[in-house]
Amino acid sequence: MIPRHLPKVPFNMPYMTGKELHYIAQAHFNGRLSGGGPFTERCQRWLESCTGARLALLTHSCTAALELASLLFDFGPGDEVIMPSYTFVSTANAFVLRGAVPVFVDIRRDTLNLDETLIEGAITPRTRAIVPVHYAGIACEMDSILACADKRGLIVIEDAAQGVMAEYKGRALGSMGHAGAFSFHETKHITCGEGGALLVSREGDCHAAEIIVEKGTDRTRYFRGQVDRYTWQRMGSSLLPSELTAAFLWAQLEEAVSLTTQRRALWNRYHTLLAPLEARGLLTRPVIPEGCTHNAHMYYVLLPRGAPRDALLARLHTKGVQAVFHYVPLHSSQGGKRYGRVYGTMAITDDVAARLVRLPLWIRMTADLQEHVVDALHRELNT
Repeated sequence: MIPRHLPKVPFNMPYMTGKELHYIAQAHFNGRLSGGGPFTERCQRWLESCTGARLALLTHSCTAALELASLLFDFGPGDEVIMPSYTFVSTANAFVLRGAVPVFVDIRRDTLNLDETLIEGAITPRTRAIVPVHYAGIACEMDSILACADKRGLIVIEDAAQGVMAEYKGRALGSMGHAGAFSFHETKHITCGEGGALLVSREGDCHAAEIIVEKGTDRTRYFRGQVDRYTWQRMGSSLLPSELTAAFLWAQLEEAVSLTTQRRALWNRYHTLLAPLEARGLLTRPVIPEGCTHNAHMYYVLLPRGAPRDALLARLHTKGVQAVFHYVPLHSSQGGKRYGRVYGTMAITDDVAARLVRLPLWIRMTADLQEHVVDALHRELNT
């Protein structure tokens, strides 16, 4: 049932499995509310097992996970980081905070992911890293990106905020680069309200990552009995979520396979319902490349060029359908112009940003509601 204060079809409705409050009460009973307790450990070990990462560290957001990665690989003034402009601001902010320069590269027209064929041309002597963003839980072309990085000695940090439970050729998103960042924000299908995680791939980076997440101390080694006291070792920050947050997340991770399966069923229903509209040229549906197993993070459509997207959204809202647009490209924003630079043209990024519409999608959404969304969209596109 949808609460009365929400639209008839809200864009998102967070889902609870039923165990969240029980686990939160258990954490309180355990007498451990700060980060790093038993539920934190369970979540981290689950993520390592699920993704194959050498180490998983919970953080209070995906933003924090990206900032942890930036500290881990010691980015500094003048370093350049190649990334798409069509992404959330945290992708760039994590490196700008360290003085690095985002270098914006255009995206592919099919997946809206970083165009791997443009990366080589964007590399300069100052380039330190490539940050592929797996848009909508659909994988970037990681074989090409990793080969380029290996050839040039570059770091790869996957922004897999939207990629939990998605894969590329059988490998978990977030696990293929040197590090990868997950989000468990309210808008994700596996959530704890606000939360994230950093996956670390190389054994040699694990100890440093643990120090950073513990405010720059070797506190983790102290708890393991490896040192008799913990001391300040290097720069770090307060990045852990509370044990209450981890307890909520654990209830979701236990059901991660089921939640993803339910989400894909909803995505597939949209895909089927919208096929006739695409055949008539009224919109373009998402593309899932061969070898990519997506997690149905979102369902978006692209309107025809010149279609009045904002007016269409306003009319859908009057019908109770809370469809929304997505990113304003970073390169065109005040911050992007101040802190970053553009390589080549942003033609596809600019084009897509003006035409993309995200449709309501949440677990337990009924077939009737999805049909209502598609019918409303169809009517508006026909006016």
